[in-house]
Amino acid sequence: MKKYFVTGLLIWIPLVITFVVLAWIITTLDQILLLVPPTFRPDALLGFHVPGIGVVVSLVVIVATGLAAANFVGQRMVRFWESLLSRIPVVKSIYYSVKQVSDTLLSSNGQAFRKALLIQYPREGMWTIGFQTGSPGGDAAHHLGNDFVSVYVPTTPNPTSGFFLMLPRKDAIELDMSVDEALKYIISMGVVSPPPSNRPPALKPAAALLNQ
Repeated sequence: MKKYFVTGLLIWIPLVITFVVLAWIITTLDQILLLVPPTFRPDALLGFHVPGIGVVVSLVVIVATGLAAANFVGQRMVRFWESLLSRIPVVKSIYYSVKQVSDTLLSSNGQAFRKALLIQYPREGMWTIGFQTGSPGGDAAHHLGNDFVSVYVPTTPNPTSGFFLMLPRKDAIELDMSVDEALKYIISMGVVSPPPSNRPPALKPAAALLNQ
């Protein structure tokens, strides 16, 4: 009975958590419709509630915003909006901090979280997986030089918290696995192993790291 109970849990837990997260996302996005005048809401137009309509509206708004910002007029509007926000003291700090992080993580030209690295942490002889976030900047680059790499080491099983390290490039070994595979490996505490690599077993530092 214990064996069957555990087997059933392993089947139901991922399903339940998936549906709970999806329900939370749909419910949250449906709250966006509260910004629409009551007479123009889908509930009033159709006569009944349509779950998930907020998701569709959010996607349409996001895509439309991206299309508008891609032309000359849209770019002028974005610059005007940002210049307006830059004059509000508290809002300026929050907005530009979030914008800098989102631009770094989501930009197709950025190098953040593009590589999974194997490093020795928290001491020599102990290994963990981190993610390349770039190279040291500012005054840190002046003291460290160009032969260092910036690495984010997430915690397990919550990868949203972690540690930021700057270590010599020769001490960072580039792994033959995608960022998604590395995240699954970290979140599962090593239970969900990535597929075997075709690379030879000898560990060689990524000499070309950040030189792309």
